[in-house]
Amino acid sequence: MMLGIETDTQDAEGKVTANAPVDDIGETRISEVCREFEGEIDQIPPVFSALKHKGKPLYVYARQGAPVTKPARKVSIAHIRIQEIRLPRVRFEVACASGTYIRTLCADMGKKLGCGGHMERLRRIRCGGFGINEAAPLDALTEYPSLAAMQTLVIPMADALREMPAVTADAGLTDRIQSGKPLFAGDLGFDENAEHGPPWIKISDENNRLLAVITPAGDGNRYNYCCVFINP
Repeated sequence: MMLGIETDTQDAEGKVTANAPVDDIGETRISEVCREFEGEIDQIPPVFSALKHKGKPLYVYARQGAPVTKPARKVSIAHIRIQEIRLPRVRFEVACASGTYIRTLCADMGKKLGCGGHMERLRRIRCGGFGINEAAPLDALTEYPSLAAMQTLVIPMADALREMPAVTADAGLTDRIQSGKPLFAGDLGFDENAEHGPPWIKISDENNRLLAVITPAGDGNRYNYCCVFINP
């Protein structure tokens, strides 16, 4: 976050719209403001965004000099952890829910501090259960002689659904799934008298190949298929 400079896009690519001194802003105050933005907050989406208005992205209107402001909406921020303060820059880590605009967060925190601000740089380090340490740089892919050789980089589908409860299917259950037969709690090893569990369950075979994703049907102990993967 770059303090003291506001831009029309809320990031470093926009036109500077305001400047203010930051010399009197202390680290304690910056920490206090960061804490104020944790939890569920109201956030107004930036006028330079891909959100639609009458079928067109907001950035189209903004570039035409007729910006459209959408109503504020609730976003969730789990934490904001300051990594380094070297005014006018503040480097921090934020964990947030989908739909949160980090450049708007920077701009809003800058306003709260009384000096304005914008997002100078953003690096996404985790999303959907995947961390940056599992990513492969694009230039590294050129070192592989074929697509087959790249399979070492591919995360199996069963492992990709990391937060989804898992069931390992034996031969009988595998046959039921690949034949499209109805599934019941007893087929999955669940207590037929228990309340329905999680909204989605992944089923893999003994070789960790994803067979299906299912969801409770809501009428007894039956489960519906969300998707089925037929393995040769």
